[in-house]
Amino acid sequence: MTTSTVSYQGNLRTQAIHLNSNNQIITDAPTDNHGKGESFSPTDLLATSLASCMLTIIGIKAAAMEVNVVGTKAEVTKIMAADPRRVSEVKVDIEFIQNFDERTRKILEAAALTCPVAESLHPDIVQDVTFSYTAGE
Repeated sequence: MTTSTVSYQGNLRTQAIHLNSNNQIITDAPTDNHGKGESFSPTDLLATSLASCMLTIIGIKAAAMEVNVVGTKAEVTKIMAADPRRVSEVKVDIEFIQNFDERTRKILEAAALTCPVAESLHPDIVQDVTFSYTAGE
């Protein structure tokens, strides 16, 4: 079953439509690659997908453990390489707004680090992931 359709809109912009929900994503080329940077670039989406996947898998694991992770956030930084032009590193800083015991932390962190997107990225892409817990510290 087809997941999405993507159409080129001109001026280095694409429109992706998720066929199951009809939601859309617009991408623009980044300003450092001839674009306007008015929306996520395709490589921004790649980096952001890593964090989104990690938070989703954390949510699945947390629900099974009856642990509340609502409000957990991730900050994403994408680093590009020049030759060839590609994503060379994705930094993901995950911040839990709750504090957990060591066992729970290890389980949630392991779940994040083995999410499907993390497992799908080329091994040459550095995944620099940090976790912080703000409550109770």
